[in-house]
Amino acid sequence: MADVIKVLLVDDHQVVRRGLRTFLEVQDDIEVVGEAADGAEGVDRAEELRPDVILMDVKMPGMDGVDALRRLRELDNPARVLVVTSFTEQRTVVPALRAGAAGYVYKDVDPDALAGAIRSVHAGHILLQPEVAGALLAQEESNSGTGRAGSLTEREREVLGLIADGRSNREIARALVLSEKTVKTHVSNILMKLDLADRTQAALWAVRHGVTG
Repeated sequence: MADVIKVLLVDDHQVVRRGLRTFLEVQDDIEVVGEAADGAEGVDRAEELRPDVILMDVKMPGMDGVDALRRLRELDNPARVLVVTSFTEQRTVVPALRAGAAGYVYKDVDPDALAGAIRSVHAGHILLQPEVAGALLAQEESNSGTGRAGSLTEREREVLGLIADGRSNREIARALVLSEKTVKTHVSNILMKLDLADRTQAALWAVRHGVTG
């Protein structure tokens, strides 16, 4: 049996949390390990419970989802965050992704698709809906990193192309016949050379500059 994915629910609406829990608890490979009603509580619970995936609302009283994402990054919490929200405006989408979200889905997402999204981000993939990716690309168009492709080695370009294809470190290691540790080193070098914050920005930079796997 596959390892069970531990999930933390962070949403200020109890009805939403209850609905998510009710559905996820029937999934054999997903376990809801806790809940939180705002970003601050979510960060505390994430540090306490060490979930694999966090389902995070964006608009919450007190500390919102974006600030919670930033705080989790500061704490180097390894949880993958899947933003689940009804907000579609670019001003909401882009900050959440830039703060470190691994994926972004809407609250009306099909339940089976949500379970698939949880499995996908847990596996290391970046999950963006097309219009969301377009918004982030537009926002990132002037990012530093432009013109720095020449600083990448050939192997780093191969790794970057596979990141753009949504591959996890494990999948990249298999594709290139490398160890996962070596892949992680390449990813760190890519982010440093292109002055990017995370894999999401790296994937979008690769798409914008035609680097494909």
